[in-house]
Amino acid sequence: MFKQFKEEINFGGKKLILETGKVARQADGAILATLGETVVLATVVGAKKVNPETDYFPLSVNYQEKYYAAGKIPGGYFKREARPTESETLISRLIDRPIRPLFPDDFRNEVQVLPTVISYDNENEADILSIIASSAALSISGLPFKGPVGASRVGFIDGKYILNPTKKDLENSKLDLVVAGTKDAVLMVESEASGLTEKEMLDAVKFGHESFVSVIKGIEKLAKSCSKEKWKIEKKDYGKVYKTIQKELTKDLEKAFSEKDKKKRSELISLAGEKCLNLFEGQEDLLEHEIMLQLKNLEKDIVRTRILKSKKRIDGRGLADVRPIKCEVGILPRVHGSALFTRGETQAIVTTTLGTSDDEQRIESLEGLRRERFMLHYNFPPFSVGETGRIGTGRREVGHGKLAWRALNSSLPKKENFPYTLRIVSDITESNGSSSMATVCGSSLALMDAAVPIAEPVAGIAMGLIKEKDKFSILSDILGDEDHLGDMDFKVAGTKSGITSLQMDIKITGITFEIMEKALDQAKEGRVHILNEMNKTIKSSRKEVGKYTPKMETIKVDKKDIATVIGKGGATIREIVETSGAKVDVKDNGEVTIAAPDEESRKKAKDFINSLTAKPEVGKIYKGKVVKIMEFGAFVNFLGKQDGLVHISELAKKRVAKVTDVVKEGDEVKVKVVGFDRGKVKLSIKQAVA
Repeated sequence: MFKQFKEEINFGGKKLILETGKVARQADGAILATLGETVVLATVVGAKKVNPETDYFPLSVNYQEKYYAAGKIPGGYFKREARPTESETLISRLIDRPIRPLFPDDFRNEVQVLPTVISYDNENEADILSIIASSAALSISGLPFKGPVGASRVGFIDGKYILNPTKKDLENSKLDLVVAGTKDAVLMVESEASGLTEKEMLDAVKFGHESFVSVIKGIEKLAKSCSKEKWKIEKKDYGKVYKTIQKELTKDLEKAFSEKDKKKRSELISLAGEKCLNLFEGQEDLLEHEIMLQLKNLEKDIVRTRILKSKKRIDGRGLADVRPIKCEVGILPRVHGSALFTRGETQAIVTTTLGTSDDEQRIESLEGLRRERFMLHYNFPPFSVGETGRIGTGRREVGHGKLAWRALNSSLPKKENFPYTLRIVSDITESNGSSSMATVCGSSLALMDAAVPIAEPVAGIAMGLIKEKDKFSILSDILGDEDHLGDMDFKVAGTKSGITSLQMDIKITGITFEIMEKALDQAKEGRVHILNEMNKTIKSSRKEVGKYTPKMETIKVDKKDIATVIGKGGATIREIVETSGAKVDVKDNGEVTIAAPDEESRKKAKDFINSLTAKPEVGKIYKGKVVKIMEFGAFVNFLGKQDGLVHISELAKKRVAKVTDVVKEGDEVKVKVVGFDRGKVKLSIKQAVA
């Protein structure tokens, strides 16, 4: 019934199995990929007809995690998988980025890639397996895919690189790096690091690349045995169209790309576009987007040739020059920390908000429920580029936010040293290239303004590449146009000491390690320059949090005292909150976090808790209040809510016939702790006044 094909690959000492022919047979390509007990089903389908109005390559990658894969039932009312999680969105992007450049420039058929996790063993990560499975499915589909692509994860522990480290391994690793590419070149890098050097990062990429070559060979072997017939793609000759545009509009575009101001430059390019369409008016065999594509090709040729020959960029800068920088902090009066970071025509308002453990994000995943105390949210409103458009959070916003999160995470203080929950929001107010790196810089400034004791300030820079055959130019701090017309978007973030995050996307079929090395060295120069500019505004974190920041303190109580602090039905903790105005969080390990609007409120709550949990000391004298009279003595409240008994014999030095002869309810007295009897405190008034 089934005609099955199977390939087993040695992947870093583990058995990677790729299978096809049994499941999802109506898809153009379908692969079951297994590593350990993690299984991914990746399917590929390409549309047989092209929408003539489509002026881009409609590739969609939708990575999905099925909760049954880990033996779990989803949370929520409907008990089924809902919209993509942040993690699913990020992994979808991770898969998309290395495969997209390997399709022909003029390919316009819609392609849908669906990698789905159907078994998860909590050890072998599904993201790397999904990249490999998607690549294999594309390679056997018959689609014009110039792969295959391989991928691996690299850790760095005790000075050694680790291939595909487990989650437990990563807890002790100074690096979490994902690299993907072909046999000959790297196409994508995504990483978080703890201040590694440029050489260490480059060697990590090399290590990862070498490690997945065996996987690519395995995919190629599988494809030879079962690949479907290659699609025939009709190519239209636009040579005459391009030559006409080149003849009529070269001067117009050269003038446009000599204009340093983005808005004026855009207006001139727009005018050239209108002129271009008029050239072919009445030619029904040419669609508008076909004509505009050739205009875009001319723009690309003009800009790229100028950079390669004269080493001069659109705005007149040298290749390694960074745009003018302006930094400000404390720009918003009521927020906990704020900054305005401006680099050229890219600008971000960034704020830091400090909260309690109640504000931590609860994240449900295949691993289970976890809490996150550091959040970074990136917003890109359309007005930042002078346009109208959709308001909301898309894949771009999620991806850029996570990149900045990775850049800053290693510099943040541990919870035990700084108990606050941290949320950073970056609102991009202007954009002309590298708004994600502006977010990194602005976030670092806002954290320091909020008095978060970061290890070192962090800055980021976006690098670009123009490559024609053996000639290439590396660009620092790229503009939006240099990004669109170039061959690489290489973002590097870090401190003066080293790299904390690296993201690289290649738009051509790959780059050499020589280019990567040069880009990293040039990026370091730019990063240090930016950090020096930031230091002119603020060099280190403020010593005290602002007056509107909650006052936080974490104290430890004995586990036996947790019930005392909480009280019956939560009565005591409610009283603490009502009395002090502070917010109190009690954990099972005895950790009590106090969050108060001001110092007075914090002190009230702390004193209240200390009074509840304080232990009476034998021989110590306390002030107390008589709360109950009995025939045999008086009960005195002397330490918080703690009572002790003063036996009638301990009321006075003389013999006492009746307790009320000496004390009455409500009397304030001095008492001495004289001992304990089956957990109860024995007090003495006569010894206290002796």
